[in-house]
Amino acid sequence: MARRPASVAGDDLAPDLVMLSRLTLSDFRNHQDALIVPRHAFIVLTGENGAGKTNILEAVSLLTPGRGLRGAALVQMARQGGGGGFGVAAQVDGVTIGTGTSADAPERRQVRIGGVAHAASALADYLSVLWLTPAMDRLFQESAGGRRRFLDRLTLALRPAHATHATRYEAAMRARNKLLADAVRGWDEHWLSALEAQMAEHGEAIAVARADMVARLNAVLEAAPEGPFARPALMLQGPEGEAADAEGADALAGRLREGRRRDAAAGRTLTGPHRSDLLVTHVAKAQAAALCSTGEQKALLLSIILGHAALVGQARAMPPVLLLDEVAAHLDPGRRIALFERLAATGSQIWMTGTEAGLFTGLGEATHLHVADGRLGPIGDQP
Repeated sequence: MARRPASVAGDDLAPDLVMLSRLTLSDFRNHQDALIVPRHAFIVLTGENGAGKTNILEAVSLLTPGRGLRGAALVQMARQGGGGGFGVAAQVDGVTIGTGTSADAPERRQVRIGGVAHAASALADYLSVLWLTPAMDRLFQESAGGRRRFLDRLTLALRPAHATHATRYEAAMRARNKLLADAVRGWDEHWLSALEAQMAEHGEAIAVARADMVARLNAVLEAAPEGPFARPALMLQGPEGEAADAEGADALAGRLREGRRRDAAAGRTLTGPHRSDLLVTHVAKAQAAALCSTGEQKALLLSIILGHAALVGQARAMPPVLLLDEVAAHLDPGRRIALFERLAATGSQIWMTGTEAGLFTGLGEATHLHVADGRLGPIGDQP
């Protein structure tokens, strides 16, 4: 007989038509053994800070390619005192997808779909996930790398192959950088040209995909109804401050070839899509997001995520799962209600966290769970 998980929530009713109909965690972070069967499109997790709410969101985020919403190392995700590995699995449209590690290989990610081993990139065919966390509140203030990763997550939801192009581009770039650094008396022209050809091929695909996402998302944002959240406009920018248009592979290969000595001296590649930036403007104020208030920046991010959810829903007939960590904490009651209404209209499954159940008054039907010390229970079971 199968062992009943130590922590079970929401399994008394059959799930509605949602993206994840069942989520299981084994030795993940502070959750020893948990099962969540959502009954509604909204799943609300409440509890004190450090109880394990965000850990559940992180587990969901690992069901897509990448390192999840924290970007943490795999070894950090295994529960202390556990068996040395962890597991996260979900039912998505009748298919079981899962990921995790083993005690024998705690730094090697394993992915299984329908019981068969796959590369992590295959997860994008089954699920798209987008998140907003308090750590992202400074997205517009920090480095361009964080904004590129944010844009790439948006892009991946519509182009699952985007992750493969990014991985191969970065691998070729690392090899090129090493070859240039080791070439004290010159370099292998044929091998260097081959690496640059790989970078150009995959770099073109990356640039085209990003440019397409920015254009399509701008169209959705422009058509969105006026509301209490700021309307953003997006633009790709190159390293010299120019508009980063999607260039062809031949043009990128030529720039890489011409920049070899400069890149060798710098110890890194100074041209290519890995150097672009995502700029966001507050349309009503004609002001860069980086110059807006913290509240305005949060509103701009919310607008982008809501617009993206609508775009993915239209394009794939599969809205992304939204993970919103402490999203209602700093909104007044009117804006909270407006946010809940906009979220409901996306058709997405939405996982939200908060320290108090009162933050979600007016939400409507939702699966409410209380989290305490890595254990889950109905909201009425909280102490």
